[in-house]
Amino acid sequence: DTWATSQTIAGALRNLEYDLIITGRQAIDGDTAQVGPQISEHLDIPVINGDGTTLGALESAGVEHCDAFVSVTGQDQVNLIACQLAKKRYGVERTVARVNTPKNLKVMKRLGVDIPVSSTDNIARLIEREIDVATIKRLLSINRGEATISEVEIPKNYSRNGTSLMDFNLPNECVIVSITRGDSLIIPRGNTQIFSGDKLIVICRNEYLHQLLHAL
Repeated sequence: DTWATSQTIAGALRNLEYDLIITGRQAIDGDTAQVGPQISEHLDIPVINGDGTTLGALESAGVEHCDAFVSVTGQDQVNLIACQLAKKRYGVERTVARVNTPKNLKVMKRLGVDIPVSSTDNIARLIEREIDVATIKRLLSINRGEATISEVEIPKNYSRNGTSLMDFNLPNECVIVSITRGDSLIIPRGNTQIFSGDKLIVICRNEYLHQLLHAL
């Protein structure tokens, strides 16, 4: 069931503090007519009643502002078209498509879907990993993969430019070891400021990497 799958994935991502919007066609009457509103109320996220393969529905959902787009209908061709529109027309960086027929996995990938997935159980985990990869470069695993030494690059037009480290609500399980700014290496203290273009070397338990990005 598409709505049930959407609710499961949205719930998992909501717990990871992502901002979400669901788009889907709802029945006019019958038992499924109120599924969209129920999901919206339960998860406290907007649900757009529309076809995700149409420009109107995608624009209503603000897809052009999204970091990732996920299509999980029961029809592979619908998921493909929706992902292609999101990426090629609106520039969404990561697209994820549910693949109902396993033989279509390679076709989906070849036609531009970044992450074709045959099992919906792993979609939330894959989205978290793929979005984080866009910002974090993992350099070395520690203690059999329990933690990671990573490089985090602060983006251009950083909204918190010049903010001191002491003012960030960083996870206790993450330590910023050094900051590279141009040709300079900085050993950070609490009053060290973070600027656009800085490259941070961090040691962090893997389960806290997303929280680190969210804090920054």
